[in-house]
Amino acid sequence: MESFNNILLSLDGMLGSAWWFPYLLLGVGVFFTLYLGFPQLRYFGHAIKILQGKYDKPGDPGDTSHFQALSTALSGTVGTGNIGGVGLAIFLGGPAALFWMWVTAFLGMTTKFVEVTLSHKYRIKAADGYYAGGPMFYMERRLNMKWLAVMFAIATVICSFGTGSLPQVNNIAQAMHDTFGINKALTGGVLAILLGLVIIGGISRIAKVTSTIVPVMAVIYVIGALAVILYNYENIIPSFVAVFSDAFNGSSAVGGFLGASFAYAFNRGVNRGLFSNEAGQGSAPIAHAAARADEPVSEGMVSLLEPFIDTIIICTLTGLVILSSGAWTEKHMNRFERADLVALAGDYTDENPEHVAQLFNFLSGGESKIERFTGTIVVADGRALNEDEYTLINARSVAEDVVYRVAGDDFSGTLKVVDGRFLNEDINIWGNSLVHSVALTNIAFQRGFFGDYGSLIVTLGILMFAFSTAIAWSYYGDRSMIYLFGPKSVMPYRLVYVVAFFWAAIEDTTVIWNLSAVAIVIMTLPNLFGITILAREMKDTVKEYWSDPSHK
Repeated sequence: MESFNNILLSLDGMLGSAWWFPYLLLGVGVFFTLYLGFPQLRYFGHAIKILQGKYDKPGDPGDTSHFQALSTALSGTVGTGNIGGVGLAIFLGGPAALFWMWVTAFLGMTTKFVEVTLSHKYRIKAADGYYAGGPMFYMERRLNMKWLAVMFAIATVICSFGTGSLPQVNNIAQAMHDTFGINKALTGGVLAILLGLVIIGGISRIAKVTSTIVPVMAVIYVIGALAVILYNYENIIPSFVAVFSDAFNGSSAVGGFLGASFAYAFNRGVNRGLFSNEAGQGSAPIAHAAARADEPVSEGMVSLLEPFIDTIIICTLTGLVILSSGAWTEKHMNRFERADLVALAGDYTDENPEHVAQLFNFLSGGESKIERFTGTIVVADGRALNEDEYTLINARSVAEDVVYRVAGDDFSGTLKVVDGRFLNEDINIWGNSLVHSVALTNIAFQRGFFGDYGSLIVTLGILMFAFSTAIAWSYYGDRSMIYLFGPKSVMPYRLVYVVAFFWAAIEDTTVIWNLSAVAIVIMTLPNLFGITILAREMKDTVKEYWSDPSHK
């Protein structure tokens, strides 16, 4: 399994995490934004009118309302990425990462407008009586590329488990255990039953549930975020200044944060933007294909609201909570994850400017004389006796007050370290360092009017957002299964989906997540390729829409 995981990491390094992928994603967005004349600005007001039902006509074909389709698509995008993903992006790229998330969302509004319009145009009424659509249908019916459509559909099924389901419930179970002490298996079992009851009812029940969950949770989350931002009102303007200045000047060391290069912030911001709003990935068109509309362009316009809500509103609020609270530059007591931990040879401190510069270069992949530590650490009653021989870096910060424990008890003995990595798997290492992802967001939400109760909003947000994401992605998966194998494959898929959902609550989902990181690119690349080829048709379709006087 470890070797398979390493292969996946290598593939991801050549695809989604490669230097060229953000440029390709943004490039397509820039092209369509200019080619279609900034539709995300020109059509924004019209999109809201469509969402309100102003242009609805009796008998329009479809299974859901515009609002229900938007809610289903949003439930697939608004998830743990909006809570923990922003914390990870800022941790890795500094405030500049938030700027590049905005850019990705702004351009993504156009990309989503295009992909939803074209997919809706070539949707079909499936054998189960419901509408089915998505990039695989325009790939086959318009481009005559069946092989590309099959590749996209398979990748969508994989992503339905990887990004849409398994890591979501894993985060929910962990959050419920950490906050309330609830057994992970119990959380997984209850949610698996609820998930089964929802998705077996098909798109009608899915749309009703998501159109209730998403607005309610969004309101709660916004209130909780504003309670922190307004409490730290004096830091609002400095936070925006940091976002823009770092975006163009490159991140620098602040507090415990050892900084990130411009390229790193750019890459992480764009990638987190894609993971958050999924513009260009081709998933949202599957949800919008069910909407009642006789004009594909109208549904495309509704969809351009998604990146705005998901990233420009919700992710921005999360980012401002983290930045204004100051939690991102402070060290907190936590248990170190091995993936964030490295031991360096020599004694370094982040209070020495020269050391900070050297550590910055090391962590950013630049030229550095710093070497990884190889040797033995002597420990007595949990504390190292030879601390001056090495420095622990955890979560891009110099670790302090480090304690070594085994099964909750302070450890005494020797620890072997090779090339900066600890060989003793049973050792738990605690100390003060930066934190990231959900842990960072959780701490930041406690720095407001609600105090410690702010963490409950984060936990509730993870529960509701992640659960609704799993619901939406089950629909994406079953429409892809219909495309690949027909209606009879849907029920077996749903059963496996529910069982895997329970399993993931108590098991490590790292391999599944890494598999999905590759599958996301296998979804995105064919979709970007397809919509670019159909650029002329897209422009003609929009022109035809506006030629109807009733749309003005």
